[in-house]
This record gives sequence, structure tokens and C-alpha cells, in this order.
Amino acid sequence: MAADLQQPNGIPEAPAPEETARPHRPRTNATTIDSTITHPGSVKINVQGAFIVDEDSALANGTAEDGAHHETTDIRLPNHTAVVSHVAVDIGGSLAKLVYFSREPHSTEPGGRLNFLSFETDRIDSCLDFIQQLKVKQQKLNGSNPGELCVMATGGGAYKYYEKMKEVLGVKVRREDEMECLIIGLDFFITEIPSEVFSYSDTDPMCFAAARADIYPYLLVNIGSGVSMIKVSGPRNYERIGGTSLGGGTLWGLLSLLTGARTFDEMLAMAERGDNSAVDMLVGDIYGTDYGKIGLKSNTIASSFGKVLKMKRQAERDAEDGGGLSNGDRHQVHGDHAGEDGVQGFSAEDMSRSLLYAISNNIGQIAYLQSEKHNLEHIYFGGSFIRGHRQTMNTLSYAIKFWSKGEKKAYFLRHEGYLGAVGAFLKRQPRNWGRRNSFEEEIGSRRRDRDEAGQNDSTGQLGN
Repeated sequence: MAADLQQPNGIPEAPAPEETARPHRPRTNATTIDSTITHPGSVKINVQGAFIVDEDSALANGTAEDGAHHETTDIRLPNHTAVVSHVAVDIGGSLAKLVYFSREPHSTEPGGRLNFLSFETDRIDSCLDFIQQLKVKQQKLNGSNPGELCVMATGGGAYKYYEKMKEVLGVKVRREDEMECLIIGLDFFITEIPSEVFSYSDTDPMCFAAARADIYPYLLVNIGSGVSMIKVSGPRNYERIGGTSLGGGTLWGLLSLLTGARTFDEMLAMAERGDNSAVDMLVGDIYGTDYGKIGLKSNTIASSFGKVLKMKRQAERDAEDGGGLSNGDRHQVHGDHAGEDGVQGFSAEDMSRSLLYAISNNIGQIAYLQSEKHNLEHIYFGGSFIRGHRQTMNTLSYAIKFWSKGEKKAYFLRHEGYLGAVGAFLKRQPRNWGRRNSFEEEIGSRRRDRDEAGQNDSTGQLGN
């Protein structure tokens, strides 16, 4: 029996005379621009004073054109002034996540911001169209020439769509290791961005974690289409220790068959409204009460979807006793689009909630077992499966707390789906650039420079 798991260049306007003392963004000189274009890795992102922007945007909590989802929590970098001539994309099995830096047109303040955008991978053409627009806007946004944009790509799609990206965009595309990018991205968020990492519970929905000087070792549970569990012992020192094929893709796939939902966000919204006890078999359904001797409450899930077969058979017997309905008649009763309301009388909302609990519970329990096996105290959950969804976070948190008897805690991130994309973006950085110097070691830097030189030679041979 399982535990009860009921539980996201433009030119500044001239200031008014009385505002002449207000700071302006320093201009980037031609030498800096030329150096950036020739040696993109020399750009040092200034993270001093970085903070998450919580203001509303034109695309707040909405979907942009062509299915692009804009994250409203951009990251403001008030002290970065150098040219940034690259964007990063993490292309997974379900979603393509894009990260890019932009100045703020008409702003009199220095700096700029990191922007976060996602597309369904099935709409990769829309993602490439958007990057093409960024390419055209590069000079206005960042001061670099449009043709000098570099795309840092990671995830399986970096290989699957490599030739297509080069052909469509006409720029250099550099492929980066997926696992390494995940770790670099998470390290960045843990050490450099205030109010990014938090724990979740019903009583304290967002308790931000204090920065720690020594963040290693830890366990990263990255939940995308599938799930990877990675033990991180230090910068660039990591090992994939396990995972499961039952992840976000499983939820998305099964619910697309069982319900009328077309997007992952629709499925999460349905789960929010559902009651899993209508389809799950609970401890109370078996015992009539709690099973206190082994610590299980009556509302503990004993079997996910455990009531479905019994209820289905009962409905069929009732139909037969009442004169009988043929299969064709039953489809007529439920309508030709029964999937919009569920399957044979079962609510789409109830099934969504049940399946969300089943998958999240499974991930949480495996994560706990891996943390025990490898003696890891801190467990971070990332990936686009979470989406800041409270039921998902509550389920994972409760699982870790239940199985560890309160000794361990689950941690989440406000940009959980962008670890890989941010890691790829940061791969363009010089050695020891962050406040805590957590991203580069000497040997790693040398290897990166050597690989980059080799890749540039290869790109020159292939041409466009």
C-alpha cells in the first residue's frame, strides 16, 4: 500500500532635466562587441544584485502565438552591461525550453533580463521561428550583429534537430551534454538567485531555502517526459544513479487518451478540480477505517484506479438488469466525444487527479530510496512536469517526508523546467565567474576550450 498523497538596445529615452542624476546603462564600446563576437566564451554575466521579476507581463500566465508559453518570472540582471551574442534551448521529448538575454528597450536603468519561453516539441518550427526573430533583433536588444548569434543546444533534440537548426537559422549551433547542463543550471539557481529554491507544504506553501556555502552532495530528480535521478558530488562531478520511464510523458499520454484535454496545463487544471477517491481504492474502502497498526489513514491510496473495474462491472450488470444496453447504445449514452467528460461515466477530472497522484507518488518513493542508498540529504526536484503545480509539489513533498519519517525534505525551484537551458546558456561563461565559483574548475575549463575549438573547426568545414 502506498502512503496518502492527497496532498513556474533599445536606446534609452532621454531623462527629464530633474532626472539627470539617475544612472544610465553604460554603453558597450566597439572593442567589447568585436571581442564578444570573436570569443563569445569571454562574456562574463554579472549576477550581482540579480532578482526574480514578479511583475505582470503582456503574456502573464498565458500562451503566446504558436503555442509558446511565456514564464512571467524573468530574472533581472541589473549590473550586466556586456554584449550577449547567444541563446540557449533545451529540446526534450515533450517541450523545448528557450532562455535568452535581452536589454529593456526605453529603460534608463542599466542591465537586462533573462527571459524564459517554452514550446511543445511537436511545434519545433515555432520555436525556431522565434529564435529567428531574436536573431533579427540582436543588434537592437544586445548590440551584436544578427549573423553572429550562437545557439547553445542541449537535450535529445539538440541532436535530433541539429541539422534543421543550422539550416533554418543559418548560425552556429553548439551541442552541450544534457546531464552536465542540468547540474550547471541547478548550481546557478541554488547559489546565485535569491528566492529561487523553496520547500512546499499545505501550511507553508513557499518556504524559501537559505543559501548554503556547501551545497554538495545532493540528489537531482529531473522530471521531464521520463525521470532521471542524478547524484551530484561537486562541480562537474555527477552520476546518473537511476530513474523511471513513468514521468510527465506518461501522464500526458494517458490523459490524452482518457480525457479531452489537449495540453499539459489543461490536464493539471483538471487534476486540480478532481476527486481521486472516485477512482482510487483507499484503505478505508478495504478496512472501513484507518489501519492504525501500520500507520495508514483511511484516505491512504491502497490502489490507484483500483475502483474502476469493480464500478465498471457493476454498471454493466445494472444496465443488463434494466433491459440491457449494447456497446453501441452505451457510446450513444455517453456521446461520441465521451473523452471530453471522461470514459464510461468516470470524470476526466477524477482520473486526472488519480493519475497525477500515482505518478508523483511513484517518483517520490523512488527518489527517497535513491537518497537513502547514496546517503543524500538534500533532494531537488526539477523538470517541466512540476510547473509550479501545488498538488504535484505537495505529493512529492509528502512522499519524501512520509518515507523518511520527516528526516528529509524535498526542494523545488521557481524555474524548475529550465535547468538544462540555463546550464547550456552558462556554458558560454569563463572560468570561476559566479559569486561562489561553483561552475568551473581548471580542468573543466581547459576541456571546454579544447572542445569549442574543435567544434568551431567542424562548423567551418560544414558551412551553411
